[in-house]
Amino acid sequence: MSKKKEKTIDSKTNVMRLLEQGKIPYQHHYYNDTGAVSGLDVAFALNQNPEQVFKTLVTVGKSSQHYVFVVPVTKELDLRKAAKAVNEKSVEMIKTKDLLPLTGYIHGGCSPIGMKKRFVTVIDESAAGHKTIIFSGGRIGYQVELNPDDLYKIVPFFLADITTLK
Repeated sequence: MSKKKEKTIDSKTNVMRLLEQGKIPYQHHYYNDTGAVSGLDVAFALNQNPEQVFKTLVTVGKSSQHYVFVVPVTKELDLRKAAKAVNEKSVEMIKTKDLLPLTGYIHGGCSPIGMKKRFVTVIDESAAGHKTIIFSGGRIGYQVELNPDDLYKIVPFFLADITTLK
């Protein structure tokens, strides 16, 4: 007879472990896994400013290079702006089935921290207007909050105008 291990807020994800190894200060947030939820739903579940909550999107360029874009949940990734930011003719979202083998993360739990490989990472310029940003902690239901300058210490990125309003 096996007991099913329950998720608790005390559980740590690999993202949290990597932040701790790098001595990077962060706060963790937890919400109940309610199945497929939007980024806005996550912001409201956490009682956080939706403009401060970001989602991680993985794309592939015309050159077959992969790119990570981190955008506020209140906005959409503008594929033209994203392509321009990384000097590609075009970029498109990768297929959901390709996410896990490429990054080690599933849809809804993808974080810019701790991917299988390091990809060029671009964060929407709106992040500069926040002392901290919140994004996936590497598992559905887990979010981490940290200063963008501290994030840069573990995931080099650059800021660019890559979004459009929903």
